[in-house]
Amino acid sequence: MTTLLAFLVVIFVLVIVHEYGHYLAARLSGVKVLRFSVGFGKPLFSKSMGRDGTEWTISALPLGGYVKMLDEREGDVDSSEAHRAFNRATVWRRMAIVVAGPLANFLLAIVVFWGLLIHGIPAIKPVIGEPGKGTPAAMAGLRDGDEVVSVDGNHVRTFADLRLALTEAAAKKSRPVLDLANGETHELDLSGLTASYLEGDGKAMGVQPYMPPLPPVVGQLEPGSVAEKAGLKPGDRILAVDGQAIAQWQDFAQQVRGRPGVETELLVETGAERRAVRLTPAILNEAGTQIGRVGIRPRIDPALFESLQTEERYAPLQALGQAAEKTWDTSIFSLKMLGRMALGQVSWRNLSGPVSIADYAGQSAQQGWLSFVGFLAVISIGLGVINLLPIPLLDGGHLMYYFVEVFRGRPVSERIMELGARVGMAIIGALIFLALYNDVLRLLNQ
Repeated sequence: MTTLLAFLVVIFVLVIVHEYGHYLAARLSGVKVLRFSVGFGKPLFSKSMGRDGTEWTISALPLGGYVKMLDEREGDVDSSEAHRAFNRATVWRRMAIVVAGPLANFLLAIVVFWGLLIHGIPAIKPVIGEPGKGTPAAMAGLRDGDEVVSVDGNHVRTFADLRLALTEAAAKKSRPVLDLANGETHELDLSGLTASYLEGDGKAMGVQPYMPPLPPVVGQLEPGSVAEKAGLKPGDRILAVDGQAIAQWQDFAQQVRGRPGVETELLVETGAERRAVRLTPAILNEAGTQIGRVGIRPRIDPALFESLQTEERYAPLQALGQAAEKTWDTSIFSLKMLGRMALGQVSWRNLSGPVSIADYAGQSAQQGWLSFVGFLAVISIGLGVINLLPIPLLDGGHLMYYFVEVFRGRPVSERIMELGARVGMAIIGALIFLALYNDVLRLLNQ
């Protein structure tokens, strides 16, 4: 229910903001708005309001929305209102109406980031964990506990900043230079990463958050998991795996990951009692590799992580500048990633559909309101970027037609727009299918 409600909140907020941008621009341009709909399909709720009698509607399918304007191309228009038809507006006003939707999404992100940066955003310091063997980070000589202060001369405050900088560098297959807090400098060779490197969430680069040594004590068990069925309980200490002594939780996790589908014996200590527990780790596909999973989370002492935490907080005026910069950087990054997907430089498996968005919305909601509204801002940016792509049926496609009209001096023909609509429908349909396919794969892997 948390996931469903969080997803609906995200969709409703983003659609209302986007469509209200179109609505407000239309009203300011003198164009009459007939309907403002959240969702598509059969109306579930409808009420006419305002001097123009605009119909405000909530429809059955909540994955989007639209603003219907008076238009002579879509039906008869009374001569007394013809001057208020969308098609009679100047090309510049039509462009303003179209671009206002995505612009509203960007403004929402700026406002959200601004508020968060004034309040303070908890974050993790850019301290890296032990790089995996053979990864670029390991080859560059980075070690467990190294703190990165800049990438190619650009300061990084949080681990999220570090990951973003390295993801951009990896997409370009470059050799970023990392400056460490201890004064050392390391160069990562990311030229050999494949197009699927993002699927491993940084594992292919060897750059993951530092994890303080944790005792091998069971904290939580997932209901119905392999560990729960085997009889493990919270508070149990794992002493050995198949006779190999376990000193810390990371050792246990590594042993389990390396035993997918293999029957394994654990030596477990509960109070003063020791016993053997036999279980077979479930098989999980992670970035094309099979790993073992038993469904246990470690017992964590929050004090261990205090030194790794930081906070992004600014004065109101400075926070506004930082919010605008964060929105701009995220927009450009999203656009670059889409371009690299189209060129095959980045795997299309990174494209997420509604199922994944709902999952992330639920996870962020469970982590607290700061995480949730931050997620809302990022998705709002993504919606703005997607809608500005020059694909017919999207806002960017309409802008493309209007730019052609500016240079030609007359509108694009109905025939061209009809053909464009078919092409746009095919492209959008393919993207939706691919996103849903990726969603299904993620669910199967989980």
